[in-house]
Amino acid sequence: MQSQIKLDYCAFMYHTTPYRDTYRTGLKTYIFRLQTEGSCQALISGQTDTIEPGDLLLFAPGDIYDLKIGELGPSGDYYVICSGDWIDKWWSLQRRPHKTKIGENSRIAAIWQQLILEKRRLDGGNLALVDSLMQALCYLLDRAIDEAKSYTSGPKLLSYKIKHYIEENAPIPFTLDDAAKHAGLSVSRSVQLFKAEFGMSIMQYAQKVRLAMALELMGKSPLTLERIAEETGFGSYTYFHRVFQRYYGIAPGAYRKQKTEEKT
Repeated sequence: MQSQIKLDYCAFMYHTTPYRDTYRTGLKTYIFRLQTEGSCQALISGQTDTIEPGDLLLFAPGDIYDLKIGELGPSGDYYVICSGDWIDKWWSLQRRPHKTKIGENSRIAAIWQQLILEKRRLDGGNLALVDSLMQALCYLLDRAIDEAKSYTSGPKLLSYKIKHYIEENAPIPFTLDDAAKHAGLSVSRSVQLFKAEFGMSIMQYAQKVRLAMALELMGKSPLTLERIAEETGFGSYTYFHRVFQRYYGIAPGAYRKQKTEEKT
């Protein structure tokens, strides 16, 4: 199978000494870069701009690229240098800014890390897997950029940080304190910000995510309802039963039986 994406470089770099990467006549490839630690400087729309943790940089062939690292202290980042037909088509779908504050995003970091490990293999990695991981990374970056459009203030960014935490940790029991610490807030402040942004409490949103997971497992797996309650973060079947019935007006067992009968 021929790869649709040419991955020239993919890595995490941590710089402690000054370094400059310059393409004054224009890039020949795409460069994606996510700042994770420290800060550096980059040329954005003709002006030198400070790049801080959570800043995503996207540059395409023909763009002027000038990155200065180390002058502001140590700097860490994930980066990809790539090209190919699939990337060209994806890039043409919409306009993307050179710099977007997407904040900390563990899902994007996890895909990036897996892409790095696959590329690092001595056999060059599985090309189909590299393509799939790269495509997943691109779609996740687009989602992060779209969400960032609503980050008109610090509180919105923090609210989405809590939202992402809930989605990522829904399968395991967590407390309000856990969610608040992830966003660097007090419990009362995190509760206030989340409710103002999404119109529901942190735990109400967690219940909705867990219920969605449970519905999928009930329809597509042979797991018992007790096991599903454990796998989706409810902890006990009693609690799962109570929440499910409150939301859907039917017991989980009756719902599953009804859906099974509909299929036959």
